[in-house]
Amino acid sequence: MKLVWKLLRQHISLPQFGGFFFANLFGMMIVALSVQFYKDIAPIFTEGDSFIKKDFIIVTKKISTLGSITGANNSFSDDDVNEVRSQSFSKSVGAFTPSQFSVTAGFGMQQSDMHFSTEMFFESVPNEYVDVDLQKWHFKDDSHLIPIILPRNYLNLYNFGFAQSRSLPKLSEGLMGMIQLDVSIKGNNKEEKYKGNIVGFSNRLNTILVPEEFMTWANKTFAPDKKSQASRLIVEVKNPADENIAKFFQKKGYETEDNKLDAGKTTYFLKLITGIVLAVGLFISVLSFYILMLSIYLLLQKNTTKLENLLLIGYSPGRVALPYQLLTLGMNIVVLILAILMVCWARSYYMGVVSLLFPQLASGTIIPAVIVGTALFVLVSLINIIAIRRKVQSIWMHKS
Repeated sequence: MKLVWKLLRQHISLPQFGGFFFANLFGMMIVALSVQFYKDIAPIFTEGDSFIKKDFIIVTKKISTLGSITGANNSFSDDDVNEVRSQSFSKSVGAFTPSQFSVTAGFGMQQSDMHFSTEMFFESVPNEYVDVDLQKWHFKDDSHLIPIILPRNYLNLYNFGFAQSRSLPKLSEGLMGMIQLDVSIKGNNKEEKYKGNIVGFSNRLNTILVPEEFMTWANKTFAPDKKSQASRLIVEVKNPADENIAKFFQKKGYETEDNKLDAGKTTYFLKLITGIVLAVGLFISVLSFYILMLSIYLLLQKNTTKLENLLLIGYSPGRVALPYQLLTLGMNIVVLILAILMVCWARSYYMGVVSLLFPQLASGTIIPAVIVGTALFVLVSLINIIAIRRKVQSIWMHKS
């Protein structure tokens, strides 16, 4: 083994290996940093935890003055839903199902000796469109507990408007989760009392949500003679910047909720920019891999005669290839460690700025960058080891 190391040291080209080292370092850092940056920043636009968050648009029919006077129906028929679903920009379409019965809800506050009560409404959507943890999002026919999801802006309106102007205590999301609403449902000559449990607050859906299974059961029980039609649609789109979306909605007289399309466009461009940066980083990594393999091949070529002699005196191809494999493996390990350290440094800088602008944003971890960097390290190292082994094997086979 010492003989092979001596041969290796004689013909090592420092500029070639230095070129590989720095190209691989910056390539891996760019790839890992772009993934880490997207993972850290995406929740600002998507308010979710998936790497590629879905883009949703809430669609309603435009309410005109003439339609209001004549009592035109502004709900979506099955044909309307199927037409939206068939469009090229649609990935899936869900319908908001409204309650067809009368709902009254209220709760009391013992400290202020006050009781709030109001008439309200319920809506439901399929579970896959709900942006809140679904662990408690279930209803049983024999249960008198209704899970409810409220829009987060409802809580903000109470805390910073109603409560502040009347010197009432402000309510946190955790406290609201412990409050049970007194819900009264009337319809079909029936009246039932239920408890409403607030299980979350939604940023995506500006309505009072109940589980779809409850809505189906309640409409059949309290309004069996009324047909439920979709009051609104929630559309998952492939590309929120697709110009066909605006054209189709304008043609059909449909409207979208404020800023939903703009937020989707921002998310799309964030994905696009991240993809471009990833592609550049991967391209640099491929070039660095090419430089390394070229350097190793030149090194082996210079030592071909001496390696043949080592093989002839009894060294196996594996032992001859091992020093070269250890050299590339060691360089890849150093590159991985330095790339992760550089990502940590860059992340500490931009997360400091982001935390000032968005204090509510979770800090997250460096795990995405570590996973991506480790995956690149394993892939490049395996290819290096196999290529070197084959090169040495070809020298041995040629000699034999």
